[in-house]
Amino acid sequence: MCTKLPSLRVQSKMTEPNLRHADMKDEVHTLPNAHRAGTPTFAEFCMRLLFPCLCAIFAVSAVCHAQAPISDHSAVDPLKIVRDTSYNELRAANDGHPFRYRTHKIDDGKSSVKLVVETRDGDMSRLIESDDKPLDADANQKELARLNHLRDNPDEQARKHKREQADSGHEDEMIKLLPQAFVYTYVGMVPGPNGPCYRLKFEPNSAFTPPDRQAEVYHGMAGEIWIDQAQQRMVKLDAHLVSDVNFGYGFLGRLFQGGTILVEQKDVGEHHWETTHERLDLSGKILMVKALRINTTEDSSDFQPVPDTGYKPAIALLDSSPIP
Repeated sequence: MCTKLPSLRVQSKMTEPNLRHADMKDEVHTLPNAHRAGTPTFAEFCMRLLFPCLCAIFAVSAVCHAQAPISDHSAVDPLKIVRDTSYNELRAANDGHPFRYRTHKIDDGKSSVKLVVETRDGDMSRLIESDDKPLDADANQKELARLNHLRDNPDEQARKHKREQADSGHEDEMIKLLPQAFVYTYVGMVPGPNGPCYRLKFEPNSAFTPPDRQAEVYHGMAGEIWIDQAQQRMVKLDAHLVSDVNFGYGFLGRLFQGGTILVEQKDVGEHHWETTHERLDLSGKILMVKALRINTTEDSSDFQPVPDTGYKPAIALLDSSPIP
């Protein structure tokens, strides 16, 4: 789940933003690979454009050999580390292994808990709590009816999956630009959830020429990336906007300087990397007039591997899942 950055899942995979207001992860969640998808909201679109390196955050990586701690900074080539990590993220996006897990999201003060099952047709989710309370009988029945509708309408699911696949190509192109778009500085080694990590600072590369409008957002952000030393995967992305970021030259939307995104991921088993924590704090305008405020935190836990199936078996699994 691309870190899904919001990301982290950044993305973008879209040519124009979708300005509808909806939950950032509805019945089919957006992912950089075949396991996550859905029609993005404007918040998702902003996150994708700002942080396309999140696109591969949710995929499986190949394991590299562990290395000894580094004491000589001059022996570290931060650009090579980013290149190798970008390659691993792209390769991981095409080598997915499905998991099931639980998400707890707080969006503008409202909380929700979902069970999620990854499939080759996109992630399927079931809402089980709203505002820190289990769904009542009526709400639970509506949620099951929504899942059953998707099960009985494969054409609808196929259209969503087609959009997912189209999106993935755009996100992959953005990931490939990461080594060129920023200037990286090695800061030191830090402990990570799966072992030692390189700590790199990044800032916009003034010599970078964006190949398209989506890539222009790279001129507007800076921060830190932590990269797992052994597996060469992104562990933490802590970024902020150092200048306003425009969408469609500012006519479609604008994110203001000072916004922040924090994304953390780890190996949850079987060398499968998943995002475990996301925090977005962004503000701006839509269509130059309407205020935009994104204040979202999401935590994922209880990861368990599941068979690689289509979306219908995932719905059956969600239907039969005991609700805590």
